[in-house]
Amino acid sequence: MLHLQLTPFTELRTERLLLRRIVLADAPTIFFLRSDEQVMRYLDREPTATLAEAEDFVRMIDSSLVENRGITWGLARVGEEDQLLGTCGLWRMDAENHRGEIGYALHPAAWGQGLMSEALAAVCRYGFETLHLHSIEGNVNPANAASIKLLERQGFVREAYFRENYHFRGQFLDSAIYSLLAPR
Repeated sequence: MLHLQLTPFTELRTERLLLRRIVLADAPTIFFLRSDEQVMRYLDREPTATLAEAEDFVRMIDSSLVENRGITWGLARVGEEDQLLGTCGLWRMDAENHRGEIGYALHPAAWGQGLMSEALAAVCRYGFETLHLHSIEGNVNPANAASIKLLERQGFVREAYFRENYHFRGQFLDSAIYSLLAPR
């Protein structure tokens, strides 16, 4: 079994981004990301309704880190570290099978600039090199073409397609599962 140790928190850097710890001061941006119609379109969960809920989410991110259940980074441009653009992290950690699931969200003003590709590459590298994961999965709404394209550009391969396996707002929705194996 894999021994996960997510603390102390590790900042990551890319050419244009600092992937940093999310703090309570980020709650307004978290609220936006988790309530904006464009961002939430394919996330298939209820939007965050209040700033207090966003603050609770930030606390949950911290507790996941401390309890070695997941790690989520806040994305900020280098030189503008206080301005959160999005999030990217590993969660649903499965130490027995050396696996984690990747999740991400990005402010619409930052879409189309390759920023999430940079963040995703850095997070996957951390997952493989530092956490020694064997695989990282992405669970995607099959209608989310942009997310599928992002995963495929990073080398993720569709491993499964589950028909009507997720119930949301009175409908059964499909899920596509993508996976990336650790470099050998």
